[in-house]
Amino acid sequence: MDYRVISADDHIDLRWLPKDLWTQRLPANLRDRGPHVAETDKGALWICDGELWGTWGAYTAAQGSGAKWALERGGVMREGELRPTVPEMRLEDMDRDGVDASVMYGPTDPLNVADPELRRACYRAYNDWLVDFCAAKPDRLIGVGHLSLEDPEFAREELERMAKQGVRHFNILAARANPPVYNKRWEPFWSLAEETGIPIGFHLCVVVKRTRPESAENEDPWVAAATNVAANHQGFQLIAPITGLIFTGMLDRHPKLKLVMAEAGLAWVPNMIQSLDTHCRRLKEGRRLIGKEGDAQHLPEMMPSEYFPRNIWITFEDDPAGVKMLGLLDENRVMWASDYPHPASTWPYSQQVIENQMHGVPEGVQQKILNGNARALYGL
Repeated sequence: MDYRVISADDHIDLRWLPKDLWTQRLPANLRDRGPHVAETDKGALWICDGELWGTWGAYTAAQGSGAKWALERGGVMREGELRPTVPEMRLEDMDRDGVDASVMYGPTDPLNVADPELRRACYRAYNDWLVDFCAAKPDRLIGVGHLSLEDPEFAREELERMAKQGVRHFNILAARANPPVYNKRWEPFWSLAEETGIPIGFHLCVVVKRTRPESAENEDPWVAAATNVAANHQGFQLIAPITGLIFTGMLDRHPKLKLVMAEAGLAWVPNMIQSLDTHCRRLKEGRRLIGKEGDAQHLPEMMPSEYFPRNIWITFEDDPAGVKMLGLLDENRVMWASDYPHPASTWPYSQQVIENQMHGVPEGVQQKILNGNARALYGL
């Protein structure tokens, strides 16, 4: 297929999933406790093992934060209609927006299940459903496998299982991962990700919840120090996971890893990179911190800025200031996205948004950002 525009970050949200996804796919002994939709005085809600997961079905601006979902803004929000998870309807919306292919991330909150057996079964069921959904048009519907953020061993197992089924991309909600994605327990996962060559996404979470003392027990003092340098100026939640992978040497040990900062935006990234470079340079000049056990700090083999063009891709939506900073980033590592069907989405006006913010960008660079980079990264 000769792609014109590829959206590198769209969504399949919990509210739009079929009611029977888990009741049909979970093992029989877990179905009674698994996710299901219950009618309550607050409307239809997802419930799992006694815990509230969230709203099911159409949800208007008046019912929520006041921000219109893209489907509402585009005049196609209808009660009981799961438009984003009906292949024909989703493809129709893509056509309306001039998007040839869509990289679709799953829920932006973790699957909140305390019992490890049930939690693992829920992730498996979602990923199996995703493969079936994308089979309707596999060259256009690019599903992102959903991985557990608190279970590195299972994340590796699921990566291996779903890679065999042709899944091209996987996501970890890294900002809330516990242990952090740079912890030693994740090393086997990163080894497999490097071996398969499959990109791993770090998509933004809805809410970042970090509590103590639990988070403190897993905190790396070197990562915390480096993160704080950038976090004082930029509060984006992906700073810590990316910084951690650089400053613990994970990207040195796995130089072929492919990471995606999904929905990160562009405008702030050059400042983040500059801050990390400055911090790293000072450490290499001899201003070292002393570890808890008096050990020497690991220093990255390269400057942080050198890992970005080698290992890290970034997606953005409507970011005119970021587009002006393309000269400070690697044009081969930037991918446009529509964020369908979220309130912040450019749908159904993506072509107009693209034209406005890409004005003055060379045609060859536009081609990379709008389709070439995503096509190459995901092997489309």
